[in-house]
Amino acid sequence: LRLVAVVRAVLEGEKAAVLKRDRHLPLSFHRRQEELKFSLGLQRLQHRVREIQALREEGLGRDGAVQSPKTPRELPTLILEAVKELEVAKQQVLKRIQIWKRQQQLAGNGAIFEENLAPLQKRCENLVEVYFQLQQQVMAASTELGPELLSRLLERFNEVLSSLVKR
Repeated sequence: LRLVAVVRAVLEGEKAAVLKRDRHLPLSFHRRQEELKFSLGLQRLQHRVREIQALREEGLGRDGAVQSPKTPRELPTLILEAVKELEVAKQQVLKRIQIWKRQQQLAGNGAIFEENLAPLQKRCENLVEVYFQLQQQVMAASTELGPELLSRLLERFNEVLSSLVKR
């Protein structure tokens, strides 16, 4: 961890020096940084889904009854955190879609426009895949969550999917 901290400090120093010299970084750097942030967020979200699944499996006995007294309290918290991360990832995708739309508009005025939709499509597909995994875990844990929390979560899920489809 100490080595990582030192390397990070050195890289931050180099980044500051480049920014000071050039006053800005190239667009490709920002795009790559955005892709890495999204990938990291998606991996974190996938990890949360696996945590939820493991917690549910740990808390269920052979007959399907809840055995662990701490499971009902931890599971809703974990699910709410995962849904919050899903919404953050959705916002990143929507922001990228908006940027793509704006670039398309500017292309009509002669600006350079990268028409490749493959990276954006991959983002949407990955997000929807995690969305369905998380929704499946929530539906499986519906008895442990209670009707009020379940209805709020399903409403949030519907909002995420509808906003992605609409845009």
